[in-house]
Amino acid sequence: MFERILVSVDGSDTSNKALVTATQMAKDSAGRACLRLVHVLEDALTVGGYAQFGADLSGLQEAQASVRDSGNQLLDDALQITRSAGIAADTQLLERHNNALGAVISGAAQRWHADLVVVGTHGRHGLGRVLMGSGAEDIVRSALVPVLVVRMPVKTP
Repeated sequence: MFERILVSVDGSDTSNKALVTATQMAKDSAGRACLRLVHVLEDALTVGGYAQFGADLSGLQEAQASVRDSGNQLLDDALQITRSAGIAADTQLLERHNNALGAVISGAAQRWHADLVVVGTHGRHGLGRVLMGSGAEDIVRSALVPVLVVRMPVKTP
């Protein structure tokens, strides 16, 4: 039985499905499981290197504050979902600092002593996967604990 479940949320449909799945797992644990909801901020600081080429970055701080506010709002919304289900949960906003997504999530799971990481995936393959990458795959490769990957059902025409 998993008791410390870390859930990566980003507001996408697959992420929301992962949150619902983790919430149900916690409910099924008869009160033994708790959730930590995490959101990873994209590393906006990396664009700072463009200043040497004359880029105007005066609005960078405002943009970063807006991204941080959006991330906190996303976590607050996810927290309300878990609390309305009667599940103990907390949140953590993470920053990449030029690290791979998998390393950031894996590190957070390790520091919190998570038993399980739950993530959503879009299930991209082929060129879409090459262009967009696979955050879930990166997390699976990096995590030192089991990872449950939740995928949306494929829609048939």
